[in-house]
Amino acid sequence: MLTLIIVISLALLFDIINSFHDAPSSIATIVSTRVLRPGQAIIWAAFFNFIAYLAFGLHIANTIAKSIVNPEIVSLQVLYSAMISAIIWNLITWRLAIPTSSTHTLIGGLIGAAIAHAGFTAIFYPEVLKIILFIVLAPLIGFIIAFSIAITISHLCKKLTYKKVDKTFKRMQLISLAAYSLGYGANDAQKAMGIIFIALIASGKIAVTDSIPFWVIISCQSAMAFGTLIGGWRVVKTMGTRITHLTPFEGFSAETGGAITLLITNMLGIPVSTTHTINGSIIGVGSIKRLSAVRWGITRNLLIAWIITLPLTSLLASLIYFIAKQILKHGTL
Repeated sequence: MLTLIIVISLALLFDIINSFHDAPSSIATIVSTRVLRPGQAIIWAAFFNFIAYLAFGLHIANTIAKSIVNPEIVSLQVLYSAMISAIIWNLITWRLAIPTSSTHTLIGGLIGAAIAHAGFTAIFYPEVLKIILFIVLAPLIGFIIAFSIAITISHLCKKLTYKKVDKTFKRMQLISLAAYSLGYGANDAQKAMGIIFIALIASGKIAVTDSIPFWVIISCQSAMAFGTLIGGWRVVKTMGTRITHLTPFEGFSAETGGAITLLITNMLGIPVSTTHTINGSIIGVGSIKRLSAVRWGITRNLLIAWIITLPLTSLLASLIYFIAKQILKHGTL
């Protein structure tokens, strides 16, 4: 029972760290365009993070719980090894202000610990390959959609004054941020739901065929909203100002592009990186001005961090699992 409580606590802690690590990427555009102050943007985003499951269901949670590793052979030791690995990597990248993917951090940890526990047969490879594919596809889709929206708006508004366009899209950005925050909350909070669901199966509390309990849903959504409220200003700076500078209509285009991408992937049950998605959207919007408007040096560094996240967290989780296994020989964990 104690180990189950530890796993649930780690999952909720991961949710909080995930949101103050990743959620600022959802408010970076509206902060960058000065439509809202950081505190206002965080409260606005946190509210829509919290209610996201009402709009999107639990597709991502079910994918994490049942489609990445075999929940019937996973142990609680596997889960806390994966969670500790993910938390460590998130804290390191948060400290370095690198907006990496908490989705891939968690999935990498889960894969590494599961393989260490039960071998390579513990993994459902088709779903994992789909997730790996969307490391590339999610930001690319965000890029294309945001670029297209920005081009369309530029064409439709070419006869309007800059002041009129600016005023209109300052209001519209509130809507686009709400839409993106819904997509973000539906994607990211549900990862912890999936982990807790597996933990309940591993401890014999529920069966694989059961639904995710409501207390798990509300706990994870609350943790996500709380993490968003406490913020992560270092990542806001990277995402909102160091990649490219945005006007309100560009911020609206980036947020809408990200929101549409997350709508598609959430409905398909594919856990993607919200950080990758919004970054791709920001780059797409920046590219309509000129390619030099995007700070490709910063973007290149982010891409490198994204590529190494999944394998490094897999290795770290495997190491943690083996260390925990040795400790278990001399006591109880």
